[in-house]
Amino acid sequence: MVGLGTLINVACIVGGGLVGLFASSLVTERLQDALMKSCGACVMFVGIAGALEKMLTGLVRTDGTVAFGTADSLMLVASMAVGTVLGEAADLDGRFEGLGTWLRDKTGSNGDARFVDGFVTASLTVCIGAMAIVGSIQDGLTGDYSTLALKGVMDAIIVCAMAASMGKGCAFSALPVGVFQGCVTALATLLHPVMTEAALANLSLVGSVLIFCVGVNLIWPRTFKPANMLPAMVVAAALAFV
Repeated sequence: MVGLGTLINVACIVGGGLVGLFASSLVTERLQDALMKSCGACVMFVGIAGALEKMLTGLVRTDGTVAFGTADSLMLVASMAVGTVLGEAADLDGRFEGLGTWLRDKTGSNGDARFVDGFVTASLTVCIGAMAIVGSIQDGLTGDYSTLALKGVMDAIIVCAMAASMGKGCAFSALPVGVFQGCVTALATLLHPVMTEAALANLSLVGSVLIFCVGVNLIWPRTFKPANMLPAMVVAAALAFV
């Protein structure tokens, strides 16, 4: 069934969030803070690993030694610069927070001071990345939901850890995931020719850098505004055709 992958992904996020909320009632505030920072460190290294995987290149010399270099640095700088300008102009961070505030009010969670931060942080973490786009296109074209099912398991673990330290706002990250991946699945026929190997590589690199920024914010809040950097992913994919 087309769209099953997104449904599985959403269910995994909700399930992970509920488990995390249950766990949060069993741990102290000090332990919740420690858990959030450890989660931030893990998210940072996931982003670093993804970025280095795309940037590092190896060259075998004539003497058998291997020399390493970097690639796509110019593309990364250009994408981040242009994308951030576009994101700041549109105030995407403010819109994300506005959505989080609206959800907090509608769910009667006005007393939860961390609801909005939890929603925004978790949403950005599970929405960013090439896996969401590739998996959704596969689901839309062939009904193959395996990539999104794997992503769902990973997202469940991430959201569980975040919900244990940041509250129930994290579980509501299932909503933007459902909307975003559902739209990509529905438009898979149109997007498939555009998502070339080069475009996906660029998107994955920039997405990894944004994930790193999300991880930094978990340890040092408000250091970055990753939502305002989201257009960088679109710019990166577009630069693959330049």
